[in-house]
Amino acid sequence: MRLVHIEDIAAPELSDFTQLTDVALRRVREPAEGLYLAESPKVIERALRAGHRPRSLLMVAEWLPRIEPLLAEYPEVPVYIGLPEQLEQLTGFNMHRGAIASMHRPAPLDPEALLRQSRRVVVLEDLADHTNVGAVFRSAAALGADAVLLTPGCADPLYRRAVRVSMGAVLQVPWARLPDWREAGPLFRDTGYELTAFALRDDAEDLADFVEELPERLALMFGTEGPGLSRRALASAARTVLIPMEHSVDSLNVATAAALAMWAVRTSDRRVDRSAQLPVGAGTVVAG
Repeated sequence: MRLVHIEDIAAPELSDFTQLTDVALRRVREPAEGLYLAESPKVIERALRAGHRPRSLLMVAEWLPRIEPLLAEYPEVPVYIGLPEQLEQLTGFNMHRGAIASMHRPAPLDPEALLRQSRRVVVLEDLADHTNVGAVFRSAAALGADAVLLTPGCADPLYRRAVRVSMGAVLQVPWARLPDWREAGPLFRDTGYELTAFALRDDAEDLADFVEELPERLALMFGTEGPGLSRRALASAARTVLIPMEHSVDSLNVATAAALAMWAVRTSDRRVDRSAQLPVGAGTVVAG
């Protein structure tokens, strides 16, 4: 790595890190410029382990011992060192996590190829809140989902807040953008998936009943809070499931609902796996 001590926060080489709190600006700049931002040493480490290439780093000097070993293979990458007040003025927020990296965006994955190599996937339709997207990815990593598929209108998983909330899980769980529903619906069917919508409908199945017998390939689909899933998404689904509520609560936060659904599916899959491993006759009780 190449250490550079900051003298002028207006220097053009620091442009990746300017005014990160301007959400509209970041949404336009990050994908267009082929970058994303990884905040905190832990997330930076996960990004590098995922094979993503750094453009530059910004940090206070005390984090150098933690970061330096991670950049052994990148001697040309500049690491900008500044005082806390300089970094806050540059980025627009207090960098209490100490370090942030500008990373090259990886090439997008093909959704069909990703579906064919997976069994359990999560589908997010038009979630606008980056916090919810990041939380779903964190649950997907923790609960063993193979991949996440996003509609074209869904928030960017590599937006700074989504990466931070996910604790870097967006860098671990494979994901891809779907085409619109005219193509995406047939894509799920052609790759052997039962696309299951989570929605408050009269004909929806109870999640507990649904997981009693699961298909070989399953896609769990969640929509944005408020409007929920679109009509096209619901029309593309093979089944509809709900999580029963009590005490007059009508629904859960989408990230919470997705976590519960993934946990229920994982629990069912493990029960089936254990049953398949039992020897013939195991568990049979013979009356004396």
